[in-house]
Amino acid sequence: MKRFFTLLAFILLSTIAFAQNQRIISFKAMGHNDDEPIFGMSGASSFYFKVTPQYEINGSKLVIYFEPSQALIREKSYINLFVGTKPVYSGRLTKDSIQKIIFPLTKADISSDNYLKITIKTLLTITDDQCRDLDNPAMWLKIKNYSYLSLIKSNKNFFNNINISNCFDSKTAIVYNSNPSLHDLKAVAWAYARLKKTQTKNISVFELANLPDSVRNYIMVGAMPTLRDDKRELVKVTPQANQGLLYLHKSVSTVTDTISRMVDVKGKMAEVKTVVQEAVPTEILFVTGGDDAGYEKSITAIGNMNVLNSTFGDYLLVNKAQNTFFKTIDENRSKLSLKQIGGVSDFLSGIGSLKSAFNFKNSDFSFTPKEVEIRIVANYSNLNPGDRGFFNIYLNGLLLSSEKLDASGKLNTSVTINRYQHHKYNTLEAEFRFYPNNGNCKNSFTNFFAEIDVDKSYLESKNPFITSDLSFYQYPEAFNSGTTRIVVSKPYAKYAAGAMGEIIYELNNNINANNFPEFIYSSDIASTPSELKKNNIIALLSKDDPLMKEFPDAPIQFDRNFRLYNTDNNTVVYSLADTTSNGLAQIFYGRSNNATLVLTATGKHLSEAFLAASKSITEQLSTLSSNVCISDVNNNKYLFNINKSSENLEYIDTKSALTRFWDTYNLYILLGILVLILLSFLYIRSKVQKSQELFND
Repeated sequence: MKRFFTLLAFILLSTIAFAQNQRIISFKAMGHNDDEPIFGMSGASSFYFKVTPQYEINGSKLVIYFEPSQALIREKSYINLFVGTKPVYSGRLTKDSIQKIIFPLTKADISSDNYLKITIKTLLTITDDQCRDLDNPAMWLKIKNYSYLSLIKSNKNFFNNINISNCFDSKTAIVYNSNPSLHDLKAVAWAYARLKKTQTKNISVFELANLPDSVRNYIMVGAMPTLRDDKRELVKVTPQANQGLLYLHKSVSTVTDTISRMVDVKGKMAEVKTVVQEAVPTEILFVTGGDDAGYEKSITAIGNMNVLNSTFGDYLLVNKAQNTFFKTIDENRSKLSLKQIGGVSDFLSGIGSLKSAFNFKNSDFSFTPKEVEIRIVANYSNLNPGDRGFFNIYLNGLLLSSEKLDASGKLNTSVTINRYQHHKYNTLEAEFRFYPNNGNCKNSFTNFFAEIDVDKSYLESKNPFITSDLSFYQYPEAFNSGTTRIVVSKPYAKYAAGAMGEIIYELNNNINANNFPEFIYSSDIASTPSELKKNNIIALLSKDDPLMKEFPDAPIQFDRNFRLYNTDNNTVVYSLADTTSNGLAQIFYGRSNNATLVLTATGKHLSEAFLAASKSITEQLSTLSSNVCISDVNNNKYLFNINKSSENLEYIDTKSALTRFWDTYNLYILLGILVLILLSFLYIRSKVQKSQELFND
């Protein structure tokens, strides 16, 4: 009996340890917020997932949940799973409404750059007549967003597998000294932008004093002389003066934790807590230097993806750093091939609808385009007499053009769109539609094929979108030409670090990242007002910063109390209050026609307010004309179009106490006067009636 309980305890502890070392990552957590539908008789959908080095692939597994259309004949419908280019599963659909595929992963399933590619192909049937099934809208199957990867966390080869080139994929936080310098802010901003390029969703920014114990995988910025003693001891390489250093500290420590499990006790579920010890890896990437000059070189290296991606060791000494990959506007930014924006040549075959999709942003161009020419060059198989073929171009779901295919097998067509048809973020779809002669489709499913030439197909910006007033629709392209200064109020510097990261990311979120702004305190730039005219300005300021007065062309003077009204019904939409944590942003042209963006924050949660404002102005909803954005820490935002003649802006502090009293209580006063008039009328009327009665008597 004693041996039995020992064996049982061993099995229990092994199970707990195994559960502790597993990580369940759903498709939703990896960016697929909605179920992924696959349409048509023969459809396909692909997923790409980055697997970071701390996971052991051997023993991990892929679990796919899918929901087929209720109209399908399940016995004649099939699903196929490909990992990479290899088929790994094929099967008929069952009667279940939600079905599941479990596939064990091996190291051979991961590409050399640590990506897992999953492709799901379907062959669906509703009737026994393929021609009738061709365009039936009931032909679909959905991949559920709670499908997941079950990955095994492993410290095996931890010290050998992880290096500077691949360590960014797992980091979710950036840490800086409590009183950050401009160099620290710049380092945080570029590190933030680098992490965001890895598609890390929630990036935290901490002062060192506020770093939670649970965060063990982060980037630490600061010159060597400013690092805290316990952090400086972790850096085993000492940079010299004028020398930068990127150093990756790696260690494994034992952590005691408590896990809870629900167990069946006499027919009832009860919670059982167990104390376990777990080996937890710690990674800290130091961005530092022997002095400020060396520190600046490390920051420059962080902004250069080519340097980072080729650093396969644990440290990099930087003796010289410069960003030399600038391109001219004409060479790279006004005419973009579909390949430059990430398009690939898909070989399309079959009948019915055959689509290829491409995504592009306004910021991919050097300026906000007023008109964009879409040129599509493609080859397709010859049409037989009587066959019907069409080519359609869609932008953001709207049909732009449609033309009939001829027998040549060559396609070279274009359509020009105006500024009202394209958005900040766009999806371009190119569709071939083919129907064989006389509807004889049973032997024609592989007869038609087509391929778009992504090298010869292109997008060309014809004219810049120029207006008398800037709007968020033109951000960040308005800052592409000329030099940019990022200005910050010194007392608010530590609160603005995360927002600066968002700004740096957006300025370089295009196919040719080459915007490297300089950082300066507001008190320093105020002493040289010419700098405000010579450069584009992005300012993160406190509400009462004296520099606010240097922007007379701003739509709103944020240093004054104001209200914004709905012009339709004259109700107050927003009123500035210091007790509420809000981020305020406005964009406009400066005195020298230079692009200017000013952000400020109010309330107790200044970091969150700055960050909310910097994120809100980059979203799709930033319309053509909005130039003022007010957002709160709960992700609510309000967009306004304000100019000097706007009737929906009112400054409260310009009114006297009597005027403010009248504005607040005028309705009550008018109601009281109306009641007095009514009572007076009734009183006089009663007196008149009594007088008439006495006269009659």
